[in-house]
Amino acid sequence: MSLRNRVALITGGSRGIGRGIAVRLAQDGARIAIAYRSNKTAAQQTLLQLQSNGADCVAVQTDITQSALADQLLKTVVERFGRLDIVVNNVGDFRWGTLAESSLEDWESVFASNLSTVLYVSRAALPHMRKGRWGRIVNLGAVGAERAFGQAKISAYAAAKAAVVALSRSLALEEAKNGITVNVVNPTSIDEKELSIDEARRMRDARFPIGRPPTVEDVAATVAFFASEEAEYVTGQVVNVSGGWML
Repeated sequence: MSLRNRVALITGGSRGIGRGIAVRLAQDGARIAIAYRSNKTAAQQTLLQLQSNGADCVAVQTDITQSALADQLLKTVVERFGRLDIVVNNVGDFRWGTLAESSLEDWESVFASNLSTVLYVSRAALPHMRKGRWGRIVNLGAVGAERAFGQAKISAYAAAKAAVVALSRSLALEEAKNGITVNVVNPTSIDEKELSIDEARRMRDARFPIGRPPTVEDVAATVAFFASEEAEYVTGQVVNVSGGWML
């Protein structure tokens, strides 16, 4: 329970990878706030799961592609728990489409979801983390984002995730003196979000050199390390959680 009494905010925490991260950090002792945009049913289900495991938790409905609402989210979390220690920027829409086929609105939407949310939430979190001289910001990227990978039909998404890495590394340098670390976790595509790691270990998947399919638990374990007390000397780093795929 290395995160006992720490407060963690997970954006997009109502389902999928975000939910898995919330569950894992709660298991490590953190008090949990999840932010979600529209799926109230999923948010309530996640809260029930967290509460059944004894977690102190809250869900906040908001749209953090708007800077004012991101500021209000952080204010709400701090008013509820009295502090903020960990931010996991997990929100990020994905759309297929070539550059020629995509509208400017499509591009702006992808960037707002994947990059602007990281900027707005991290910026709003810094004063609270600086106050306690302790903070962990963990941003979700995509496999290969640290080397600005290219792939047809996802140019907006790829560009935004590469920018998340650059932003994270710059912020890590700026905030190290304040006891705040900033790191990036790059998950691979996970087909079955509800698949447990025990179930995955009994399966074969030739796409990944490790030989089994990925799970949300794999990603959550890496986030939990970056969020931990033990990771205080690790900042500005990027870890691909991909089972060896796309090295």
